[in-house]
Amino acid sequence: MLRFGTDGVRGRALTELTPDYVASLGRAAAAVLGGGRWVVGRDTRESGPRLVSALVAGLGAEVIDLGVVPTPALAYWSQRLGLPGAMVTASHNPWHDNGVKIFAAGGTKLSDEVERAIEGALGEVVDVPAQFDTTSSDTASTVAADYVAHVVSALSPLSELHVVLDCANGAMSGVAPGAFERLGARVTVIHASPDGRNINDQCGATSPASLAETVVAEGAHLGLAFDGDGDRVIAVDHLGNVVDGDRLIALAALQLREEGHLVDDTVVVTVMTNLGFRRAMERQGIHVVETAVGDRYVLEALDAGGYAVGGEQSGHIIYRRIATTGDGLLAGLRLAEHVVQRGRPLADLAGEVMTSYPQVLVNVRVAERHPHVADELATEIAAAEAGLAGEGRILVRASGTEPLVRVMVEAATDELARRTADELADVVRERFATS
Repeated sequence: MLRFGTDGVRGRALTELTPDYVASLGRAAAAVLGGGRWVVGRDTRESGPRLVSALVAGLGAEVIDLGVVPTPALAYWSQRLGLPGAMVTASHNPWHDNGVKIFAAGGTKLSDEVERAIEGALGEVVDVPAQFDTTSSDTASTVAADYVAHVVSALSPLSELHVVLDCANGAMSGVAPGAFERLGARVTVIHASPDGRNINDQCGATSPASLAETVVAEGAHLGLAFDGDGDRVIAVDHLGNVVDGDRLIALAALQLREEGHLVDDTVVVTVMTNLGFRRAMERQGIHVVETAVGDRYVLEALDAGGYAVGGEQSGHIIYRRIATTGDGLLAGLRLAEHVVQRGRPLADLAGEVMTSYPQVLVNVRVAERHPHVADELATEIAAAEAGLAGEGRILVRASGTEPLVRVMVEAATDELARRTADELADVVRERFATS
């Protein structure tokens, strides 16, 4: 049976993530979170309508069906209405996968304890018919417009800015272009014609090559690539260089400090954030709080400290005064605003804000998950760290969703990072790998 990973439940649509399982998950979620009303949305995957119907059947509640919406829009409506919510999406995964992200009333991701409670309540799988009707609400027709109005309300004009938007053939396709145009930007849109199977297909935040080509060809100031459900964003400068989440978060922190809104001069990131980010923030006098991988852990830290911004290298960025989850549209608009206000190219701003250490990530498939792998390999990791002579960082952790051990090494040179990562990966294979 599928279990919660770092961001909801995810699997091969209709075979692993079956309608019966999704109905069972809905029933369990309703039992734990309660509520006679829920908000539900989905991205553009072919399997989405059927799985939403199964989810509704399992919830057994009055459901406000938002239709195709970005995940941050679902979270916004969950917060606005004070209702629990569920988003049927597999984020950046291919079309043939799907998943369910569940939000507590108020639009926040679930804690580990609540996820375990839902898993404990799953019980037997619910049998549901092959066809069933979804509920809907008049509210659905205003979902996108109200969400965009909320996001742009505190932003300044983007006049004279030419931006290319890669909507990943996903949930941002009918939302993001209008938001930028509303603020006066000139917009070129690519990959915004979803057909159920082209979501994230050689496009979006995980495949920004075509965005880079278009930005250069169009002579645009910058480009932004969303993922399938719109909760993350990656940027491209006018030269076609990719600007990842680490640099975007660094720029966001400096922008907020200039505005007087960087609470306690603190930013929240995960353990995957590059060492160069930490060194850059140290030079700027900005404190860094570190969490486990997952934007829900970033949110927990933001709320615990009352901080303003945090995120992940992958492009999940949370502006806590405005949003309850990663929001690619909000983060992209804020970046565009920063570029306009500074009057300088993104290439200059991103190049100056930090210097990334070479980073190598090796995934090793293992026989079973080892959640405490770092402790089990503490001696070997310490020896490898000594070889970096203080100019690097090692992170060995279990995947939150698959039987993988991820070995990440940052070092002063690519060669040293690669060699160290390969050596540690060999140790993992010897100790834990499948036969």
